[in-house]
Amino acid sequence: MATDVEIAQQFTPKPITEISDNLGIAPEHVLPYGRDVAKIDLESLKQPSDKQGKLILVSATTPTPSGEGKTTTTIGLGQAFTQLNESVCLALREPSLGPCLGMKGGATGGGYSQIMPSDKINLHFTGDFHAITSANNLLSAAIDNHIYQGNDLNIDPRQIVWRRVMDMNDRSLRKIVLGLGGKMQGIPREGGFDITAASEVMAMLCLADDAQDLKARLDRTLIGYTYEGKPVHAQELNITGAMMALLRDALQPNLVQSFEGTPAFVHGGPFANIAHGCNSVIATRMAMHHADWAITEAGFGFDLGAEKFFDIKCRIAEMDPDAVVLVTTVRALKMHGGKDKNDLETEDLSAVAKGLENLDKHIESVELFNKHPVVALNRFATDSDAEIALIKARCDEHNVSFAETTHHADGGKGAIELAKAVMESVDKSKPYQPLYALDLSVVEKVRKVSRAMYGATDVAFSKQAEKDLKHVELLGLTHLPICIAKAPSSLSDDPTLHGRPRDFEVTVSSIQINEGAGFLVVLTGNIMRMPGLPKKPAANDIKLLANGVIEGLE
Repeated sequence: MATDVEIAQQFTPKPITEISDNLGIAPEHVLPYGRDVAKIDLESLKQPSDKQGKLILVSATTPTPSGEGKTTTTIGLGQAFTQLNESVCLALREPSLGPCLGMKGGATGGGYSQIMPSDKINLHFTGDFHAITSANNLLSAAIDNHIYQGNDLNIDPRQIVWRRVMDMNDRSLRKIVLGLGGKMQGIPREGGFDITAASEVMAMLCLADDAQDLKARLDRTLIGYTYEGKPVHAQELNITGAMMALLRDALQPNLVQSFEGTPAFVHGGPFANIAHGCNSVIATRMAMHHADWAITEAGFGFDLGAEKFFDIKCRIAEMDPDAVVLVTTVRALKMHGGKDKNDLETEDLSAVAKGLENLDKHIESVELFNKHPVVALNRFATDSDAEIALIKARCDEHNVSFAETTHHADGGKGAIELAKAVMESVDKSKPYQPLYALDLSVVEKVRKVSRAMYGATDVAFSKQAEKDLKHVELLGLTHLPICIAKAPSSLSDDPTLHGRPRDFEVTVSSIQINEGAGFLVVLTGNIMRMPGLPKKPAANDIKLLANGVIEGLE
């Protein structure tokens, strides 16, 4: 089969105005970025609409290096709805440059289920990530400048919690010393960088209702403490107006199309292992406003992105998905059953059977939110009928729908069975129930998620985490939802434990207050908010050819 790049070169885009017209978006709300990309003015949400706006959430079993194809399945499912002549729109996250050039590669789907133009989306796109990076770092510069210029707010340099960001994997910047070089270079202090996807500005943009709400979130962002221990917020630096100026265009969702012309809003890109893992509320609402079916995804496995989708995004945006799709593969279940990643192409029923415990846990987790999942088996050419039969039988035991898909090779046609199963499942939909009440203590919230989602026996808090808890209590922020940062490759906080780990504790290392975003980031294990590059990064294989085509970005 042709590579993703070769397939992408076969693509002839429809004019983006044709895509927006099909969604019923008024021409005055369409702001083209070339021929095949546009930003959409938020005023389009005020247009009258007769669309049903049913929301479908796509998640997955615990990720493995073999790749489960969650984004590819989301796109293929959208194309299947188009094939069935249904009014549909996708709502997806923007890829981050760091993983694209690091270990993961491109994040725009694959095969004949891609969003286009894939090279632009994977690289700079419309500059949203750059705007978020600039706004974040403007605040960082303002903090250090305020201290240098006399420090009227009495900010303690040792207690600044706001960090710089950049959209690249660079472990050497995790912890650094700033302001070296003498009096004219500022005040020396410890600092560091996170990746842009982990920036609180990213989270705020993705959870904001509109520009006014985003400004209010920026204003109340905690940036540090005074020498007396009093909190200092961004508003006090008189800088959030300029941050809004930088974010003006980034707040508008980006409209593109899939390989088969299915419309897609691609907007916002927080990671699910270190942030809340969902595309913007505005883009999701826009997809629901302009189509009968809106299909979105949550990052990594259900225990990460989807838990946050329900407990953070659905609470804040007052959304409730009408259907949940759980993506898995034979290859992934083999790895969860102990099979080596280099030996996944031969039939191994015992490994699949053992790996099914991971699928079991995720099905149970979906049901904890009062939802009934549809399991999508993303079929690879090397999968055997006997292996697939084992998975279907397990789904039958759970009384959940099962659909085999071949959308990577066949586009929308390969996901029609899944689309029909999803439409049927909507009739069984019940209102979601959050995993925890907001009036629980922070400790109880963490314990509730760790036991219910991960299968942990209990939670241990480090001395730093206990100190952080006191700050949360003193600031009166215990009512906020929690955003647990955890290893994505395991249900536990230990990335080496696959399948369905049992009899383990989750260790909370620290807690960060994201008052502007409206949640508490709970860091577990050895999780980092700035990834590093692998020994052989994907960037080594990326080339710009003489004809302008970018090769290796897959």
